[in-house]
Amino acid sequence: MPHVTSPDGTAIGYDALSEGGPAVILVSGGLDDGAENLPLGRHLADRFTVISYRRRGRGDSGDTQPYAMQREIEDLAAVIEAIGGRAHLFGASSGGALALEAAAAGLPIDRIAIHEVPYQLSDEMLTAWRSYRADLDAALNADDRDEALRLFMRLAGAPMEQIPAAGTDPVWDALRALAPTLRYDAACLGDGPPPADRLASVAQPVLLTTGVTIDPHMAGLPVDFFGAAADATAASLPNARRATIELTGHIPDPAALGPILSDFYAE
Repeated sequence: MPHVTSPDGTAIGYDALSEGGPAVILVSGGLDDGAENLPLGRHLADRFTVISYRRRGRGDSGDTQPYAMQREIEDLAAVIEAIGGRAHLFGASSGGALALEAAAAGLPIDRIAIHEVPYQLSDEMLTAWRSYRADLDAALNADDRDEALRLFMRLAGAPMEQIPAAGTDPVWDALRALAPTLRYDAACLGDGPPPADRLASVAQPVLLTTGVTIDPHMAGLPVDFFGAAADATAASLPNARRATIELTGHIPDPAALGPILSDFYAE
């Protein structure tokens, strides 16, 4: 697997799923080493050079400390440079927040598509967000990765009856390995709401998509959570559009989302 070296010396792993056509880089969200975006990437591969990279702390990418969101922006810049100097972006969930921050920082990015970015808006969700960040820091400082994962599940609206059993799931060990990166996703989402001042500087076309319903695994979230977040984000961007599509899960369905992205990137 190829790697690039970020300015702080961190090795960042990536793969080219295809070659030919404009580049599209897939930016993963929380507790994902990039695997969740691969089916969508393969759908786009007929028309684009699709790049899947592992954000720092995930998979074969390094995790030089101390962490700062600026380091993640530099990681993405290094990947863009390695594949030719410009790219479209697709950001899933909190990866969407990172993609927008990268654009606001001036990276050579063309079009940006964001699926269900989880910015917080209501007073209740903002209070929960602040508590989550404090509790997450405490859990990870104590190296209690199980508690960090439980905190994330509660914040993400997992039904309470599912949380005690989650530790017995076969994928739990893989999630424990990714648990420290929850702090990185939280940093990308910042104080909770969309960062209106920085988003105002993003001149690129941005497509914000959401599903028609909340993912059943997130049933504790308000029914309009992702739609309201996308609407608020779009209101802060100079060149945004919104699309609500027939999806019932938070992980992008390539059959539903792929054609929309293909048309958007090809404009």
